[in-house]
Parts: sequence; C-alpha cells; structure tokens
Amino acid sequence: MLGVATAVLLATSACSGGLLGGGGGDKTDSGPIIIGMIVPTSGSSAPTGASMANGAKMAVDEINKAGGILDGRKLELQIADGACDAQQAVASANKLVSSGVVISVGGYCSGATLPTLPIFDKAGIPMIIPAANSQDLVKEGLKSVFLINGTGLQQSTAALTFIKKQGYKAVALVDDNTSYSVDITTETKKQIEADGTSKVVLKTSVNAGESDYSSAVRDIMGSGADLLYWTGYYQEGGLIIDQLRKAGYTGDIMVADGSADPTLATIAGPAAEGVYATMTPTPNTIKGAEGWIADYKAAFGDDPKPYSTQSYDAVRLAAAAFTAAGNTKTDDVIKALEGIKDFDAFSGPLSFTPEHTLANGGFVILVMKDGDFQLFDNLQ
Repeated sequence: MLGVATAVLLATSACSGGLLGGGGGDKTDSGPIIIGMIVPTSGSSAPTGASMANGAKMAVDEINKAGGILDGRKLELQIADGACDAQQAVASANKLVSSGVVISVGGYCSGATLPTLPIFDKAGIPMIIPAANSQDLVKEGLKSVFLINGTGLQQSTAALTFIKKQGYKAVALVDDNTSYSVDITTETKKQIEADGTSKVVLKTSVNAGESDYSSAVRDIMGSGADLLYWTGYYQEGGLIIDQLRKAGYTGDIMVADGSADPTLATIAGPAAEGVYATMTPTPNTIKGAEGWIADYKAAFGDDPKPYSTQSYDAVRLAAAAFTAAGNTKTDDVIKALEGIKDFDAFSGPLSFTPEHTLANGGFVILVMKDGDFQLFDNLQ
C-alpha cells in the first residue's frame, strides 16, 4: 500500500480534469474539516463498529501528521452510534448534521444506513459508505451516495461462481429479514434459477435476535441441501451453524459478508470450522497489509476486524476528493468522487460506476480455519 499522503496526491492526479483549484470552499474555508461516521458502538455489532472507527482514525491521524489537506487544514472525525437500528441511526445522522460534518464515511448495517440517506442528502453531505451494500442503497439514485463495498448483486454473482465451481446441486438460502440479507438471498435465487446448474431447494427467513432456530434447522435438514448460504449477521449465523451441526447436518455452509468475522467462530465453536464466506478482502488476507496490521495493533492493542480497511480507505478517498475539488462544497466533492479512477485502495484499484457502486465488486471466498477466516479462492 502507498503512504496516505502519496496516495491522496495520486488519487488527485487521477481525477478528471477541471477539478483542481476549483476555488471556493466550505462556509469557513479554514479550521478543521469535520468528517462524520455512523457505526454500531452499542449492540451485538459493536466490535465491528469499533474496528471500523479505528480504521478511520488511523487514516485521519496519518493525513493530519502529513500536514492535512487544503493548505494545512486538519481532519476531525466524529463518531456516532448506529447500533444497527434505524431509529438510532436517524438520530445520529441528525446529530452529525448539526455538528457541521461535510462528509459521511460510515454505514455498516444496511437497514440502519438506509434511513440516513435522505437526511445527509438534504443537508448536502456526500456519503462514502464502507460496508453497507444493499441494492436499496443505490435504488434511490442519489448522486451524493457512493459505495466502496461490493453490492448485494455483486456478492450474489460471486456466490453463484463458487456454487458452480464446487458443483453444488441443492442450495438452501436463509436470511434474517433485513434489507441487506434479503437483498442477497433474492439476487442469489434469481441467478441460480437463471443459470440452471443447481437448484434452490429452500428460501426462508428467520428473525434476528432470537436464540432458538430449531424451526429453520428442521427446514434446512429436510430440504436436502448440500449447501446452506446464510446471508445474515454473525450473531444469528453462529447460533444457526452450531445448531445445524448438532442436529447432524453434513452439507457445506457458506455465509455472506455480514458473518465473515472471526466472532462467528466464538459463537459457533468447532461447528464454524470449514465454513466458507463471500467477502471482500479482510486485513489478514490482503497481500502487503502486514505493516498496516502491525500499526493498527500498536495503536489499538487488537487485531483489525473486517471493514477496518474499507473505513480507512473511505477517509482517504474523502481527503482525495476534497483535494481534487479544492474545497469541501457538495457539488464539487461529488464531481471529484465521480472522477476518481483506480484509487489505490486495499481492495485494489477503485473506480465508480455511473450508479456510484464499485466498478469491480472485488469479492473473494474465505474459509474458516482455526478460528479465523483465510483466503480460499479469489474468483479471478
């Protein structure tokens, strides 16, 4: 990976012409540039939210130590709790708007991120979303919204590629009734049926927050599926996997990115061993990330979790857009983000489609080994 200061300069030079030296600026044109970030700091997803916040803090600290941007202005990060709850996320979005943020670099749970879109858009605050990836986030067609995680459609395509490679014939799809999870099961079912190589033998939903999933376990066991694809989060996923194995299920299990976290093994225990995951690269699977991981551990005393690198890149991308625009004005920053080409992100060269999604979804297949996910197949 390039150093932050160098990467910002390279990203600036890669933007479309006419954006540099755009003049103007925000209301003050001086003082700190306030960046907002909504992540879960309470609830069962709080460990992931903490790691995302830490990744963003690393980028802010590095950029500030390198002299800041826009003639020495420093970045200031404000963290607000999303709790993976729509009502809490809305309150946090309004709080950040009132605090004077000029860009948002948060968003983990899609269901909590969705209702914040109109709030930030109305306030003229662009959003660079590092994790949430439901297709619903882009269906509104808001020019202020940019996703740097692959979409549910791109993840479903990766799932189908893996299903065909492994030769599975009967697939069970289980979601948790959230926007993100339903999006993936719906798209995966469509793609499997259109392809015709395998068959969806079960598509069902469970309610998040429960502890007994025996009904879903019976349905999966009775379906004859040789692969279960769980598209919800790791809290429920770990319980379902544990209960499935204890009930005697011998088929393979794959989870979507909301469960691609070592916490899955903490919850599921030995049953998590050998579980596959559709995921964008995690810190421990990225070549050349060893130094960054060491810096993270030195700063925070823990290993970085999934989406910490995406959060780090979201801040870097925001800084590159401000630099390219020459100010923090909404329209200029959006144009700068649209002009980004091959930005040096952890997931690889980053560019946006006209819909503001990744030009390359970047999904890989991971497999759980000894309590952590490791790279299994890069699908390239």
